[in-house]
Amino acid sequence: MITEPKNILIVRTDRIGDLVLTLPLAGLIKKQYPNCKVTFLVREYTKNIVSNHPFIDDVIVLKESDGGVSLFDNLNIIKSKKFDTCIMVYPTFVLSLIMFLSGIKNRIGTGYRWYSFLFNHKVYEHRKNAERHELEFNVNLLEKLNIKNNVDESNVSYDLKVNQSSLSNVDKILADEKMDSSKQIIIVHPGSGGSSVDLPVNKFAELVKKLDEDNYQIILTGNKNEAELCEKIKSSSKAKNFAGKFNLDELTALISKSVMFISNSTGPIHIAAALEKFTVGFYPKIVSCSKERWAPYTNKKLVYEPNTDCKNCTREQCEKLNCMDSIDITKVYNDIKNVLNNL
Repeated sequence: MITEPKNILIVRTDRIGDLVLTLPLAGLIKKQYPNCKVTFLVREYTKNIVSNHPFIDDVIVLKESDGGVSLFDNLNIIKSKKFDTCIMVYPTFVLSLIMFLSGIKNRIGTGYRWYSFLFNHKVYEHRKNAERHELEFNVNLLEKLNIKNNVDESNVSYDLKVNQSSLSNVDKILADEKMDSSKQIIIVHPGSGGSSVDLPVNKFAELVKKLDEDNYQIILTGNKNEAELCEKIKSSSKAKNFAGKFNLDELTALISKSVMFISNSTGPIHIAAALEKFTVGFYPKIVSCSKERWAPYTNKKLVYEPNTDCKNCTREQCEKLNCMDSIDITKVYNDIKNVLNNL
């Protein structure tokens, strides 16, 4: 057991949602060890998620070159910071080697990788079986620091902050688009970056049409490559297609102005949950992509999965059988209406 850490590095260099689901660790560490310095190692495109966090003292951006991790550049930076503890929330061989070579005394990581000998405080949990939520897997790593916390969906604290400058930019864009500030905003984010199996386009279009007819203010979001997808979903509705219009800070600011966020399994749905917005998510029954592991970690949510009775589902099977098409959009719409009427 590690006691009284003074300088901790938390390593999470994968995607947006993964990083958001790691944010609660900072507050839990500070609660137990108020004087401990907490640093996050992240990728360039996710750094703004942690840049204004009240319990994160420093952020290191992973040095990359030619599509790979720069071993010596990162090693020099990590060594210079003199960390006494690192938590490998997202382990890779190269990053684990860097932590080992940098001389960090306490290295917490999984016991199930071939390179687990690089960790001297091992955690034995198989995430791929989705026996609990990703956020709970992350929090369990803190047991090696003698931090036991019964985190659940009703008490979790992400402490995600909205950039005020980005909020001003978003306000200006909405004003320029003549959006009615008196109407509630619902965000529909149909892409997932290929991380999961998505709800079919026609199902999203059907849902947007129903909500549009009820006179809600609907904004479609996504990256610039998803603009065409959003245009198909927009169809003849009055929804605004803002795909490619916002950077990550601005998308976060926009989400903060909404009442509901509707999407497939994707990073921004976790931003919405962290900002205490009501979330609606669509998830396949594939274990590695399932709602059990990846649903928004909040008690303000509706989550849907296929009505098919399949066991040991694979991506190939899910796509071939078009399982996500079995989700009943009329039921989804009625559930959403019930939530909106009570917000």
